[in-house]
Amino acid sequence: MDGSFLTFLGVSILVIVAPEPDTALTIRNTLRGGRAAGIGTALGVSTGQLIWAVATSVGLVAVLLASEPVFRAVRLAGAAYLIWLGLQSLRVALGARRPWPPVESESARGRLRSRAAFVQGIVNNLGNPKMAVFFASVLPQFTAPGQGMVSALALLGVVFSTLTFAWLAVYATVIATAGRFLRASRVQRGIEAVSGTVLIGLGARVAADAR
Repeated sequence: MDGSFLTFLGVSILVIVAPEPDTALTIRNTLRGGRAAGIGTALGVSTGQLIWAVATSVGLVAVLLASEPVFRAVRLAGAAYLIWLGLQSLRVALGARRPWPPVESESARGRLRSRAAFVQGIVNNLGNPKMAVFFASVLPQFTAPGQGMVSALALLGVVFSTLTFAWLAVYATVIATAGRFLRASRVQRGIEAVSGTVLIGLGARVAADAR
């Protein structure tokens, strides 16, 4: 196996396992909608990454990064979305909304919940400016310039998104397995408070970086 590809895998794994908004959202949605919602979120995140990969391969991400006002707008939109999700979690923690439904009731609305989680995963990933920087600056380092560069960039994007999906799917499965314990009222409110605070903090950090 080519050494540069192995290096790419190593770099990708380090980026993927680092706690980021996509991880926080997957945990939050799994606790709210069960394993199906967690897998849906992971699929949405990886789909967003595929979009970034395609945009990078055809040069759109380079244009985005070169346009400071547009890139700042993407950052601020992503920050606002994270803060909005965080505020939702804090509302649950404070008892302003209904707690998570019991496991037994998840199957009745599983599809709708999974679809919503999928959309949240896409929006959350596309609103993360770090993804634009990663795909535009890191991926080209592992491709040779020339006629096959576009397809090589797309292939690396597929590999990265597949690894991301696998990692987040494991997260969702583990958390869903512990769902009964985590749905205890006090535990639930504590998790919502922590996840809400983390999401708001991540959003504030993204907004600060956009200045």
